[in-house]
Amino acid sequence: MRKNIVAGNWKMNKSLDQGLELVNDINKEVEKLNNLNADIIIGTPFIHLADANRSIKNDAISIAAQNCAKENNGAFTGEISAEMIKSTNTEYVILGHSERREYYFETSETLSEKVHRCLENNLKIIFCIGESLEVREANKHFNLVKEQLDSVVFKLDDEDFKNIVIAYEPIWAIGTGLTATTEQAQEMHAFIRQQIANNYSNEIAENTSILYGGSCKPSNAKELFSNKDVDGGLIGGASLDADSFIKIVSAF
Repeated sequence: MRKNIVAGNWKMNKSLDQGLELVNDINKEVEKLNNLNADIIIGTPFIHLADANRSIKNDAISIAAQNCAKENNGAFTGEISAEMIKSTNTEYVILGHSERREYYFETSETLSEKVHRCLENNLKIIFCIGESLEVREANKHFNLVKEQLDSVVFKLDDEDFKNIVIAYEPIWAIGTGLTATTEQAQEMHAFIRQQIANNYSNEIAENTSILYGGSCKPSNAKELFSNKDVDGGLIGGASLDADSFIKIVSAF
C-alpha cells in the first residue's frame, strides 16, 4: 500500500530559532492526533537540518532538504552535497521544484545528476513536475509532464524508482491563490500513475505516492485528498504555521 504523505516546503523562510520553534510546535500538534493517517515530511532550509532532526519526537515525521548539489564534493563554494545532507540524518530531498527550474535554470541533465547523488547516499526523493499556465492553455500539459518524468526518474531501475515520491505542481497554482479543481488534480495524478505503470509495472505504480503541490490549504485539502490518485500534498505557505499544517494532515 502506498503512503499518504503531507510534506511541507518552507522555501527560504524561518531563522534557525524560528524554524526549531515551528518543528516543536508541529511535534506538539502531532501528539494530539488520535488517528494519524499520513506520514509527515518537513522540508527546511539547510541550516535547520541537523537540529530539526534532533528535535523530531515522532516516528511519523521526517525531514527533507530542499535541494542538493550535483557534485559529490570539491571546490564548489556554497554548495551542499547529498553526503552532507545524509550526515544530518535527513531522509528526503526535494528536487525539480518549479522555482529551482525557473530561477536557477535546472535542466533534466542537472536533475538526473542530483537524483543519482541522492540515491548513492540512500536519500529518498520528492521529485517535482508540472506545467505553466501557458502550457496548460495550449493543451500540452500531459506532454510536458511525461517529458519531465521520461528525462529523469523514468531512467531509473525498478529498485531505485521505489525511492521516488512524485509531486505534481501546476505552476499556475503556486502562490497565486488558484487551485486545480479536484477533477484536474485527479486527472493528472491518474495520468502520472499510468505513466509509471507503463514504464515499470502496475504494482510499482500502485505503490508510488503522488502528491499535489499547488496552493493546498486547510480549506481544500480534504476535497483534494479524496481523489483516489492524490496521496497527499507538497505544502508551501500553509506549512509555515503549525496549526494550518496539521489541519491539512488531519484531512486524511
